Amino acid sequence: MAGDLLLDTGAWVALIDRSEAAHKACVEVLESWRGRIFTTEAVLTETLYLVGPEWEAQRICLEFVLRGAVLLVPSSRESLSRVATLMEKYRDLPMDFADATLVVLGEELGTNWVFTLDRRGFSTYRLRGRRPFRILP
Repeated sequence: MAGDLLLDTGAWVALIDRSEAAHKACVEVLESWRGRIFTTEAVLTETLYLVGPEWEAQRICLEFVLRGAVLLVPSSRESLSRVATLMEKYRDLPMDFADATLVVLGEELGTNWVFTLDRRGFSTYRLRGRRPFRILP
């Protein structure tokens, strides 16, 4: 597949941690994707926290960004304003900050492809309130 893909925390952790149940499925997605892969600083922070304090796992995570496999997009003042709007809208779910940054990034890039293990959240979220996400794996 090709195009722009949004990388979420759960999938990123599963790529790094071979003991994760979704590891193989996530590796297959990564190997078959032919477009660009984007994420946010919030997702990177969550991922570094969840892979644990061991340097090796954190190094692998950071190398995804450093070697250009994943493009890291910082939040702007405008995007943070939109994040706040979305977190308010989806407060009953609730939507966490990292997910909100990915939804906003999807709106900015015009992509609805998301690489996530959070099917519940991303099946509910909509881009600009209308367009559903296409979830991998």
